[in-house]
Amino acid sequence: MPELPDVSVYVEAIRTRVAGHQLVRTMVKSPFLLRSTAPPIGATAGKTVREVRRLGKQIAIGLDDGLWLVLHLMIAGRLHWKTSAPKLGGRNILVAFEFDNGWMWLTEAGTQRRAALRVVEGDQGLQSLNAGGIEPLDASLDAFGSALRSSNHTLKRSLTDPHIFSGIGNAYSDEILHRAQLSPIALSQKLTDEEVDRLYDATRATLNEWTDRL
Repeated sequence: MPELPDVSVYVEAIRTRVAGHQLVRTMVKSPFLLRSTAPPIGATAGKTVREVRRLGKQIAIGLDDGLWLVLHLMIAGRLHWKTSAPKLGGRNILVAFEFDNGWMWLTEAGTQRRAALRVVEGDQGLQSLNAGGIEPLDASLDAFGSALRSSNHTLKRSLTDPHIFSGIGNAYSDEILHRAQLSPIALSQKLTDEEVDRLYDATRATLNEWTDRL
């Protein structure tokens, strides 16, 4: 599943291509993808993209009038971009977005459809999709330590809990713990201050390093 580094790169790439451009229309090809009904998907047609941001492991595209398209790629979802239209009859294409300067579409490999698209309105609607975990690259050491020790979980569970830390999943949590030389089954409330420092530094270094690589 795409995590913080992967989603951050997607956000940057989408922002570069569509910020300031008009979303002409959205064609949902899979009935399992769209997980919201109000506002309707048709309400986004003709709106200009004002912002693109990461929301945990989700991609949020902000449009005129406070509307947001929120995509969760899950495990096998991938986004594609071309200046010309894709072949919309493809079985793996779940949704296609036509902009005034090109097309972006979502594919999902396999037979199970887990990717999700939602349309929400305003900051309140957007935050309703936010699990509430702190941003690990923005947090101070004190804030990181407080969040880590807020529950007595294993380090693996704490790092991957979106209510504690935003955007970290199985893949990068393993990288982080290896770099910090800490056991995934160590309990978060049993760590020494020095171990919390190591975990904080390893988290930031790992996420930044992989974002740069990608």
